[in-house]
This record gives sequence, structure tokens and C-alpha cells, in this order.
Amino acid sequence: MRYTEDHEWARLEGGVVTIGISAYAVEQLGDVVYVELPEIGKKVTAHGEMALVESAKAASDVFAPIAGEIVEVNAALAADPELVNKSPEADGWFVKLKPADPAALDALMDKAAYDAFVQGLG
Repeated sequence: MRYTEDHEWARLEGGVVTIGISAYAVEQLGDVVYVELPEIGKKVTAHGEMALVESAKAASDVFAPIAGEIVEVNAALAADPELVNKSPEADGWFVKLKPADPAALDALMDKAAYDAFVQGLG
């Protein structure tokens, strides 16, 4: 799994990248009450707005860690946005993306680098 400084995570499996927000991001947001997902087929750019998450505290954009095309969205989040709180780095994923360049993931932080980044925020 790879991470961005905006607290998104990305996991490559079988040529498709699953994307969500990190446990740290969820902790900062508080209870997620609504998730707005993009349309399937939407092309996104690296660091471009991809989705919206609303919590009791704030509304925040979710950015694409890499460029690509949305091939699936987590429809379960419409009925149960709390999945993001319960399982941010597994069942609470947002989208699946066909990457324009899978090697772009290599530029993102690994878990150890992300953990060190988060520690530096405190």
C-alpha cells in the first residue's frame, strides 16, 4: 500500500488501483456522514479532485494519488458511509482506478514513510 501527503492510500492489485483515505485522515475527520463518489469512466489527474467526504466536522476533497480512469466505485458507501470509519483501509475504499501509469505509485510513500510523515504533523 502507498500513501500521499493528502492522506489517501492506493493499493495495486491485478492492474487496478484501489483508493481510499487513511486511518489518520478518518481520525482527523471524525464520523463520516456522507461520501460523494465520481462517475465510472471519469478520467482523473494525479492530485486532482476525485471524491468528497463529509463528516460531523468538515467536508473534504479526496484527491487521486495517480492519474487514471475510474472503473468502479464503492456503492456500499452511499448506504453506509460509516464504512469509512469502521474500515478506512479495507472495506471503506472509495474507487478503483485503471492507472495511466502504474509506475507512478512508486513515487508515493510506503507505510513506514507515511507513518513518519504523520508523526511529524503532531
